[in-house]
Amino acid sequence: MTVKRLLILIPSFIILFLLQSYLWVPTYEEQTRGNPERLEEYITASLGDATVLNPILSANSASSQIESLVFEGLLDRNEELRFRGRLAESWETSETAFFYVNPEAVVPGHGTLNARETAGLLQETKQTANHPNKALNRSLARVKAITVDRPRTFVAEKQVDAGEKDAARSPVTVRVKAPSRIRLHLDQVDPDLFTHLKSLLGETYFSSFDATGCLTIDPPQDQTTLAELAAELLPATEHNPVLVFHLRPGIQFHDGHPFDAQDVRFTYETLMDPKTLSPRISDYEPVKRVEVIDPLTVRVVYKRLYSPAVGTWGMGILPEHLLNPEALKQEALERGKDPADFSIRQSAFNRHPVGCGPFRFAQWKSDQFISLTRFENYWEGPPHYQKYVMRIIPDLLTQEMEFYAGTLDNYQVQPHQVKRLKNDPRFQSFSGTSFGYSYIGYNMRRPPFNDRRVRLALGMAIDVNEIIRYVLYGQGERITGPFVKQTDFYDHDVSPVPYDPKQALSLLHQAGWTRTPEGWLEKDGKRFEFTLITNSGNEIRKAILAILQEAWKKIGIDVQTDVLEWSVFIQERVDKHDFDALVLGWVMGIEPDLYQIWHSSQTHPYQLNFVGFKNPEADRLIIKIRQTYDHERQVEYCHRLHRIIAHEQPYTFLYVGKWTAILDKRIVIKDVDQDGVELYKKITPTETGNYTYHFNKWVKVPEMPEFTAE
Repeated sequence: MTVKRLLILIPSFIILFLLQSYLWVPTYEEQTRGNPERLEEYITASLGDATVLNPILSANSASSQIESLVFEGLLDRNEELRFRGRLAESWETSETAFFYVNPEAVVPGHGTLNARETAGLLQETKQTANHPNKALNRSLARVKAITVDRPRTFVAEKQVDAGEKDAARSPVTVRVKAPSRIRLHLDQVDPDLFTHLKSLLGETYFSSFDATGCLTIDPPQDQTTLAELAAELLPATEHNPVLVFHLRPGIQFHDGHPFDAQDVRFTYETLMDPKTLSPRISDYEPVKRVEVIDPLTVRVVYKRLYSPAVGTWGMGILPEHLLNPEALKQEALERGKDPADFSIRQSAFNRHPVGCGPFRFAQWKSDQFISLTRFENYWEGPPHYQKYVMRIIPDLLTQEMEFYAGTLDNYQVQPHQVKRLKNDPRFQSFSGTSFGYSYIGYNMRRPPFNDRRVRLALGMAIDVNEIIRYVLYGQGERITGPFVKQTDFYDHDVSPVPYDPKQALSLLHQAGWTRTPEGWLEKDGKRFEFTLITNSGNEIRKAILAILQEAWKKIGIDVQTDVLEWSVFIQERVDKHDFDALVLGWVMGIEPDLYQIWHSSQTHPYQLNFVGFKNPEADRLIIKIRQTYDHERQVEYCHRLHRIIAHEQPYTFLYVGKWTAILDKRIVIKDVDQDGVELYKKITPTETGNYTYHFNKWVKVPEMPEFTAE
């Protein structure tokens, strides 16, 4: 909705008051003249407040914006989108692979082989490198050592299905006599290792390995359960990718406590603790263990192939000394709570965070502001800004007026303003296509949204192109699936759902819905009605709600709408799955890993597949994407997943927006050369459009400086 349309609805005396209030706000020059400290603070605005300031707990943009400044990860991406070290100065990737010796298998040209003979055959083939399968030679060239693990015995306590409907799983004790296995140490991850080894050991060497005879279960179980436990406890083959991080020495948390490898392991273990209820568990579930080699070395071993592994360690690291079990127990006692039920979720740390990022937490007044101050001992050197403030301003018109007056330093231009403001000589502007999309999500646990025909019909009743044209003023593009549109993981051959209200009604009739004389759709005597919700502070989403309500009313659906304050929307409705349908958006990363949002295991409360989408083939492809290191095969799997989700329509995919942000031209990058001479450069965005990449070097100057040539 434009400012002009808004003003039509406001009485004239209120307009006069607003204009006078706007004029009374001191200008940028007046602020800095009377308060030179204004040059040393950066003030931004957010439509909604943060919910929690803890990187293993939060999953919204306001929280992440603050966390990215307070906390630091082991690495991130540079301007060319390659990984660069942060808390870690370097890292190496390798693999340890295993396979159990199959004494019953006939190895071509060799007969049956024991463990020592099998290892010898591998070693000989590696040294000669003359096997006709060249791919096998390349895989063996990556192997740096071949060893034999002797037979071993161990006991595992497991849970199995009780066999009765709705019965709880029952515990069993499994005694395992594991045979010898071959251990291969590789200098890099080789996803096709075992496929290539088949050309040497035989096509059925791994598939014919039968581990059921190695297990004794108490109490005894049926053959199916026995086979499942054997596959879990004694897999014929196993990939164990390994990451070794070398941490920077001398890094401190904001309270002066040194950062070391214990903090990395603690962050992982806390995240994986079931009491934590972290929405990020799926990113770290593939980890087998995190080992502290020494205070500055961390070894992460994975239990299977996991191609996004390196990127997950960009998450902020927590301070072990403030959040370990003893610290949480002490906090619980001081607050009069039961330590047994007290977890990091209840800790005051979440509103008073301590990290080792460039800014330290100062103050949080709910629904007003969050303020930070620069960390003088930041390992890369303190930022130029002394202070960072995120003000909570849920009204876009207020944000705009405050930006013009200089009380905000940046402004996310609304679609109807792009043409006017993009070329305004007072500002520097940045624009691009968003890494994400907006959508309508349906709670598939509730009828009638559990029927694909209904979900598809709801999408066909909406003219998305009209939304883009009139609500976004053309600042958006249609989108059909869950991947970032600028990447090749997105399948551009998938057509958008067409605008076709007649066909929508036909689908609804097929699903059993008929129209009453009053024009409403009914089924089994019940009207088709539901509530559509979104968050407050977003005028575009609010406008979309009104459009959807009217579009669905035209085909006989009675829709109520509700706009909720952000924290209530997320914590009470989305996290607890208490909704029929909602309008929301995702900001996506470069990696194509969609496990958190779309895998069927992620449909529990506080997880991100809150619409309840479950599809076995989609699950299989999501895992394949995670375990595939070859880009072309990843693209193939992504396209297949895209088509499944587009067919099932758990979301009505709306659009990917185009964004424009503006800053005062006097905000620049200040650097210092090797001779101590100050250099000034213009702010330029990265390939992803991230214009805040060099934020720690930003400075606000009273007058425009001479820019240094690149």
